[in-house]
Amino acid sequence: RVRFVERQIYNRQQTSHFDSDVGKYVADTPLDEYQVEIWNSDAEYLENRMNEVDTVCRHNYGG
Repeated sequence: RVRFVERQIYNRQQTSHFDSDVGKYVADTPLDEYQVEIWNSDAEYLENRMNEVDTVCRHNYGG
């Protein structure tokens, strides 16, 4: 099983993250709540993140 995780970090603190198992962005601090709402409302953007599993991750694991 291959999983794609993208983390947004500001000033050494994780503010939000995307997890392909969850399928959407999650705000870890109030700082990114608005931005996460924008990302999650864009279906094409989320689909592109989900496709990162195949384009970036999967070939590294021979699957």
